[in-house]
Amino acid sequence: MKFSQVIRGAVTRRPSTDGSGTHDVVADPVDAEGGGGVIDNAIYSHGTRVLSPATPQQTIEALASIPDALAWIGLYRPNGAALADLQAEFDLHPLAIEDAVGAHQRPKLERYGDVLFVVLRAAFYVDEREEVEFGELHLFVGPNFVVSVRHSAKPDLSVVRRRMEGDPRLLALGPIAALYGIMDAVVDQYAPVVAGLETDIDEIEAQVFEGDPSVSRRIYELSQEVLDFQRATLPLTAMLQTLRETYGKGEGNLELKRAFRDVADHVAVVNERVDGFRQTLREILTVNATLVAQRQNEDMKKLAETSNHQNDEVKKISAWAAIFFAPTVVTGIYGMNFDYMPELHFAWSYPAALGLMVGLSVGLYAMFKKRGWL
Repeated sequence: MKFSQVIRGAVTRRPSTDGSGTHDVVADPVDAEGGGGVIDNAIYSHGTRVLSPATPQQTIEALASIPDALAWIGLYRPNGAALADLQAEFDLHPLAIEDAVGAHQRPKLERYGDVLFVVLRAAFYVDEREEVEFGELHLFVGPNFVVSVRHSAKPDLSVVRRRMEGDPRLLALGPIAALYGIMDAVVDQYAPVVAGLETDIDEIEAQVFEGDPSVSRRIYELSQEVLDFQRATLPLTAMLQTLRETYGKGEGNLELKRAFRDVADHVAVVNERVDGFRQTLREILTVNATLVAQRQNEDMKKLAETSNHQNDEVKKISAWAAIFFAPTVVTGIYGMNFDYMPELHFAWSYPAALGLMVGLSVGLYAMFKKRGWL
């Protein structure tokens, strides 16, 4: 079996029933104190666990006496004091220590002498909330040690450790093989995130054409999740290329080089999918903006039609009011009780008044009709 096959079989993500490893000092890392809880602490020789020291200090003391030893120390949210002994013994750079304690770092790979400092961003899709959560993992990888620093409950490295312990030949390949196993596990966990984001995008597409008013906010939130996910995955390409070029030299490291290339291939697929997600979301946002504008135009058109209809009604009411008001003026004038009104003493006064009222009404009706008010 090839090395890459051994590694992949050893670190494939599998749900943990209790979130704790076989040799975990702290059953749940979230319960560890902020001062630097030890999640697991072991020394391996020829790939086999030979010692489980209670403290990192005991690990340091025992490391020199064990042939071909590899120390793997897992810490949860350590402070500067918790890393002080390790810093002195393993020659860890102060800047790397500062980053590991402070957290909130971008994914990166830095070399300080013989020690690699690696920052990884794990991602997990939460089905219940349809959200992507991120975890931060810092790794110090030296000639005979690996120190992992976690600032979140995930990723659960106990799963990776147990599976690597299941094949001593795997751990016998040294700290870089352990680094590969951890990176491979982190990348494998990206697959459910990609699937979850794809499902969310499909749902958003349906919501856009259904006219859901809340979809604009969801598009924005999902775009931010995809962007954050891309920030976690994109730097891995250059990191893996550096590892392949640095640790893939020589006949003995050929399989290790292939193993890193295998992870790089998976990262390339993820990055390609993420790029596609961002493009799709941009297109969905454009379509949604167009549909919203169309709906707004339709609403404005309906509002204008309603306003025009109301104006027509007002015109009709005003026209009829004027028509009926004209005879009222005539009757009002000649209904006044004055003794001297010459028009009242003519024989044709009454017919003339009626004719005037009819004439005014007909004239006003004709005028309003011509102007489209009636």
